[in-house]
Amino acid sequence: MQSLGIPEPDLDLLRRCQHYCPHDHYGFHTTDDGAVVRTRQVGAEGVFLLIDGDSHPMELLGDDIWAIHLDDGTPRDYRFSVKYPLIDAVEKADPYFFLPTLGDQDIYLIGEGRHERLWEVLGSHVHSYETEHGTVTGTSFAVWAPSAKGVAVIGDFCSWNPSQYPMRALGSSGVWEIFIPDVAEGTVYKYAIHTASGERLDKADPMARQAEVPPATGSVVTSSDYEWKDGEWVESRSHNSPTTEPMSIYEVHLGSWKQGLSYQQLADELVDYVDGMGYTHVEFLPVSEHPFGGSWGYQVTGYYAPTSRFGSPDDFRALIDAFHARGIGVIMDWVPAHFPKDEWALARFDGSALYEHPDWRRGEQKDWGTYVFNFGRNEVRNFLVANALYWVDQFHIDGLRVDAVASMLYLDYSREDGEWAPNQYGGRENLEAVQFLQEMNATVHKLHPGIVTIAEESTSWPGVTDFTSNGGLGFTFKWNMGWMHDTLEYFGHDPIHRSYHHNEVTFAMVYHYSERFVLPISHDEVVHGKGTLWQRMPGDAWNKAAGLRTLLAFMWSHPGKQLLFQGQEFGQVGEWNESDSLYWADMDGWEGEYHRGIQKLTHDLNSVYTDNPAFYTQDFQTEGFRWIKADDADNNILAFVRTGDDGSKVLCVFNFGGYSQPNYTVGVPEPGVWKRILNTDEDVYEGAGNFLEFEAQSDERPWDGCDHSVCIHIPAMSAQFYALDQH
Repeated sequence: MQSLGIPEPDLDLLRRCQHYCPHDHYGFHTTDDGAVVRTRQVGAEGVFLLIDGDSHPMELLGDDIWAIHLDDGTPRDYRFSVKYPLIDAVEKADPYFFLPTLGDQDIYLIGEGRHERLWEVLGSHVHSYETEHGTVTGTSFAVWAPSAKGVAVIGDFCSWNPSQYPMRALGSSGVWEIFIPDVAEGTVYKYAIHTASGERLDKADPMARQAEVPPATGSVVTSSDYEWKDGEWVESRSHNSPTTEPMSIYEVHLGSWKQGLSYQQLADELVDYVDGMGYTHVEFLPVSEHPFGGSWGYQVTGYYAPTSRFGSPDDFRALIDAFHARGIGVIMDWVPAHFPKDEWALARFDGSALYEHPDWRRGEQKDWGTYVFNFGRNEVRNFLVANALYWVDQFHIDGLRVDAVASMLYLDYSREDGEWAPNQYGGRENLEAVQFLQEMNATVHKLHPGIVTIAEESTSWPGVTDFTSNGGLGFTFKWNMGWMHDTLEYFGHDPIHRSYHHNEVTFAMVYHYSERFVLPISHDEVVHGKGTLWQRMPGDAWNKAAGLRTLLAFMWSHPGKQLLFQGQEFGQVGEWNESDSLYWADMDGWEGEYHRGIQKLTHDLNSVYTDNPAFYTQDFQTEGFRWIKADDADNNILAFVRTGDDGSKVLCVFNFGGYSQPNYTVGVPEPGVWKRILNTDEDVYEGAGNFLEFEAQSDERPWDGCDHSVCIHIPAMSAQFYALDQH
């Protein structure tokens, strides 16, 4: 009879959890004279093999390994009955009986970096199998760790002992796999990775679709039975043309909009608020799991897991579904540029530089204390591209705002001499990151038409929003950081000095048509001592409110889409702090009248914006914008006309100065009646309430290069919009 034991070299590797294929020794194995069945049951005092309707005692070989010889070598189903001290026997299916859950095609695509549904084969997944002895339900686990000497799944189900469930390596793919019966949804687990240097690393699953609530760091087995209700929205989205549609974005940090709200509560309160304010889109600061709340979500450790701080993944799905039910698109911040060095997460995952670039000059961002992804490695690129697809496919996200793109594009970004290595041509461009961004954008747009990708890119890199077929990066939009900086600088000056800075509010149109821009006033502009929009405005409370109203009107009417961070829509006084709720009390009592007025104006700006195609249908065509008054720096006056693809026209006039202009002549491109549709000086906004005519009839008097003109009253620190009556 063939020996029941395991050869000593293999047994030694199993003891040290460094065996590449424990399935070769555990489980059912046909031999020359029958079969051997082995199992490792830590702490058992007796194990019986249940097979062919009989129960057979197994022999303890040592090292908690039990074995038995069978005369019949035909492979067939069986169970173990395991007796532990002081408890009844437990019947178990054998993890080492089941075939791998990944097929050859999966392995091939992972190696090529082309598995577009990576989340379906890596990570943890609940499965059920029908066998002779009945249904077996459990969880499959698969993880990429090519430099590991051994990998095991650990959790409470095995007392976190890595010797109980060692995984097998699938060829040379670097993928390790096992199916463990009776491990159910909600189970917390990690991978015990044994490195080439003999170290044991307990790591969270990079592909986990749920994580423990921070500061706990375990991964959680999850599955979804969520039934989406937004089929009409998703179908309509696929036919959208985002560049010619309205986009007014409310940027939100879910933990501080109102502290303590869950995804379920946000699905009521936040959705009601965003809808009531008239925004077309909401953008979440990163929701991917991150252990440190103070990072605002930008130090991601769980790229496939929505943070558990506010509820389950299905709760997050329901939040997005609720926004879609109100006709509001959902954008989320996505952070593929870098990741933190937490020892239990991606960093040095299998003891080697796996997800990060091995050369520290390319693999670290020292300013941020983070690692940089190795964009040239197939499996890493696959991990990120599939992640972008995952959020769109599994959570119906409508757009991804990609963080810190500039840090990806330049090898010398925030690095001193000697701290970066040039590319193969001697340049500073990160060619691998460029290829990754192109692949990500091309793939997302191919598989999910109507989705927007937005680059936070602060340099003049050419073609950020050009098609990848033209050599561009392929983004739908790019944040206009230059407009943001210049505009906030200008409005920070006292009106008496603004005439010397007039070019700061006109310069953006010089380069506007080089890219498709979003105008952002984001979270980065109201923290770290920069001051809120309210604080940036000069003067007393009345002037601050008037200045802020004028800024918002300028922003909403300027070519490009717009984004405003939470709290700025009502002129929050204090700087944003992620640990506090917004200062909703700013709008209480008589002292809050200015803030209520700003909030009312923001609502009305959204209404006027979405009601007038002139403001959005030709954002990126020269036909959509015409300067009328760009050079009246002495009076701090600005005027332009927006034109829609339907021929509609809106005249936008601004007085950024401290003196009213009661009889100001402005050229208009067409004769007729120009009807006022917005005035930031109205009483309802807590303005001065100056009397203004509701209509301006054009005169056949050439002015500002136009054949016709109107004479209007432009109060100090105010904006007015006049729509051409086309009837």
